[in-house]
Amino acid sequence: MTKTLSAAIFGMATAPTQAPERSSQVTRKLYPNYKIIVLDDDFNTFQHVHDCLVKYIPGMTTEHAWELTNQVHYEGQAIVWVGPQEQAELYHQQLSRAGLTMAPLEAA
Repeated sequence: MTKTLSAAIFGMATAPTQAPERSSQVTRKLYPNYKIIVLDDDFNTFQHVHDCLVKYIPGMTTEHAWELTNQVHYEGQAIVWVGPQEQAELYHQQLSRAGLTMAPLEAA
């Protein structure tokens, strides 16, 4: 009986093992980015739009804020920031509360 048992154990130990294959059906999706769009209006001054962009959009330089302010005026709108939804909601709300005319948030 010892020989049979040791043969069974030996046979199990030498059997090749295979790792299960990873499913190639798993795909990772990134969270979508959202665009903050400022619209042209007849009541906000260039200076106010510029100042709001510099104040509420992180990393906004004064030069880029003037470019975007001019784009809002001459083209009717400008995308002033693109990024994750939670941050986009915050910046959108801050600009709106400051009196800027805003397009609804939309996925980029």
